Amino acid sequence: MLVPLNLPQAQLKLTKKDNQLFVNCLVRKKRVKLTPEEWVRQHLLNYMIHFKNTPIGLISVEKAVRVNGLLRRYDVLVVNKMGLAQLLIECKAPQVELTQETVFQVAQYNAMLQAEFVVVSNGLQTFTAQIEQGKNTIVLCEDLPEWK
Repeated sequence: MLVPLNLPQAQLKLTKKDNQLFVNCLVRKKRVKLTPEEWVRQHLLNYMIHFKNTPIGLISVEKAVRVNGLLRRYDVLVVNKMGLAQLLIECKAPQVELTQETVFQVAQYNAMLQAEFVVVSNGLQTFTAQIEQGKNTIVLCEDLPEWK
């Protein structure tokens, strides 16, 4: 289950209870069930915090957003100091192939949130795009943006 990812190794605190693994979330500061998707999410959070200098206080994890009248949950959202969406991340389990449908999912969420950057990752592949709202253009990036 804990497959090596193409992200820097995170120092995560894992615990086991009733034959189930849990991880202490780096952002939520609570113990959550360690699913394959959570494994990817925690490694991406670690990367953002320790390598891209993203302040923990500006990161939210698994919060509700209304999309086409339906309540959905985004995986990770980073806002700027004014509370505006900057980076939206959709995490998938390592065995889940990143497809056009995955990109469409994050695009639907971003239609509401209007983040400048969107990321889709399964931990093995990570795609980052910068959305230029006024120009209606998408520019693929080599990496997640550095916090400014």
